[in-house]
Amino acid sequence: MESNSPSPSCDCLAHRFGNAADGPDRVRCYGSDLTDAEWQVVRPLLPVPAWFQGRGGRPESYCHRVMLDAVRYVVDNGVKWASLPADFPPYRRVHAFARRWQATGLLAEFHDRLRDRVRDQEGRAVDPTAAVVDSQSLRAAANIPRSTSGWDGGKKVAGRKRHVVVDCLGLVLGVTVTAASVQDRDAAIGLLERLRTGYFSLRLVWADGGYAGRLVDWAAENLGLVLEIVRRCDDTTGFVVLPRRWVVERTLSWLMRSRRLVRDYETLPVMHEAMVLWSMTMLMSGRLAGRHSTGLSRSAPAR
Repeated sequence: MESNSPSPSCDCLAHRFGNAADGPDRVRCYGSDLTDAEWQVVRPLLPVPAWFQGRGGRPESYCHRVMLDAVRYVVDNGVKWASLPADFPPYRRVHAFARRWQATGLLAEFHDRLRDRVRDQEGRAVDPTAAVVDSQSLRAAANIPRSTSGWDGGKKVAGRKRHVVVDCLGLVLGVTVTAASVQDRDAAIGLLERLRTGYFSLRLVWADGGYAGRLVDWAAENLGLVLEIVRRCDDTTGFVVLPRRWVVERTLSWLMRSRRLVRDYETLPVMHEAMVLWSMTMLMSGRLAGRHSTGLSRSAPAR
């Protein structure tokens, strides 16, 4: 395709071949905005829209970089969609963009490409052989339906629970969101099945005592996965760094830096899962561009 703009101010597909060149340029002024270095990293990894490949739909009227900045602003600052600053496109268009990327799998594709690039930069193979699983309970906002929320008796939290599987660098391999009342071992069944389907090289998964019991035998018999339980000694007191488990706990703390993830505001659990992926794309793009350090270990044994 030939560009419809003789000198586009941005090199995104919407500017070069869509209708984004007809609108004014936006001045980047927020801390969550993509830097030029991040954009150079992100630009080649963005999924190609259907209209560009002749598979239907009309060319976008808004710059892809601006739309990414708008979604990142919501994730980073935790504002309502309707409270987006006026220098972004209309919030309904931004929300539709984020919802479309989640529903069509474009967000997962974008996230996985960034993760593969980070693993390669860290000297790891693209396909992981080991992972760590854990969960985190969150209080739910008033708009969360009762049908998808519950009470976590152990953590004394009413709301939802996000279950996360990460590699040895702490990068997310899979995430699912359930009611807080769902037991870890029950939620892990579907999560591990998805993980096994997507990563044939995976052989070992570390977990805490909440996943002990019948899940260990089920994973070995049905998925060919070794589920190794890392237990805390009964005679220890205070904070103790547990082998392997600290990796996923660090990832959960990374997610809490995004204000949208401090509490569950998403009506649909799948949108909360999408917010986790958006948060990780921000972290990984910054890592690749040298924007900030995430503490990814280079000394840990390759997995």
